[in-house]
Amino acid sequence: MQTLFYQPKNGYCYNSDTIFLYSFIKTKGVFGKLLDVGSGSGVLGILLKRDFPKIELVSVETQKEFHDLTLKNSEINNIQNQNYNTDFLKTNFINEFDFIVSNPPFYRSSVIQTDNLNINIARYNHHLPLEPFFQKVAKALKPRGYFIFCYDPKQFQEIAKTLSKYKLQIERVRLVYPTSSKSASLAIIETRKNSKSDLIFEPPSINFSDEVKSIYKSANTYTIKF
Repeated sequence: MQTLFYQPKNGYCYNSDTIFLYSFIKTKGVFGKLLDVGSGSGVLGILLKRDFPKIELVSVETQKEFHDLTLKNSEINNIQNQNYNTDFLKTNFINEFDFIVSNPPFYRSSVIQTDNLNINIARYNHHLPLEPFFQKVAKALKPRGYFIFCYDPKQFQEIAKTLSKYKLQIERVRLVYPTSSKSASLAIIETRKNSKSDLIFEPPSINFSDEVKSIYKSANTYTIKF
């Protein structure tokens, strides 16, 4: 049975980044208490709760429209999801989560931006800058908690430097490529707080490959725009 998601017709809609991130996390498996930062319409958290029903799902979304969509999509899919309509940086979570997952806004503010505020907040990283974002994640995680997210691979050096500052050790990375002849378009990164594990680079994902088709099949989603 497909998992149904309502999406805004004229606003930000989830895309392949979320599905790739979901698959990457699913391979690892999740347990305990999980926080989805920037839940959007709830896709990532709902899919993980669907596949790992024993987790306690909490989500944070700063935009009221998407907060309401997360609640709506959770309800129609019979998913228990404690969603907060607030700025993650203003929350008071401390040593609380086994997992924090996120598909955050990661495009640099220096690029040409859309005038659609709904989409702008979901895309550009000045709305959730790396430094305060990672610092807040580190505070909210349990001492050995995991932080798994996706980001722009062109910013990998800055990502690694900032993660290290807050003792978030990169343990696993996968790069996604639009084709085999083009540069990577997405980096999916798994970190663990206070870890000393070596870094594992997983085989790349290439769009439109048989593997990617199987990822979409596993997600098994259906969208209605309104």
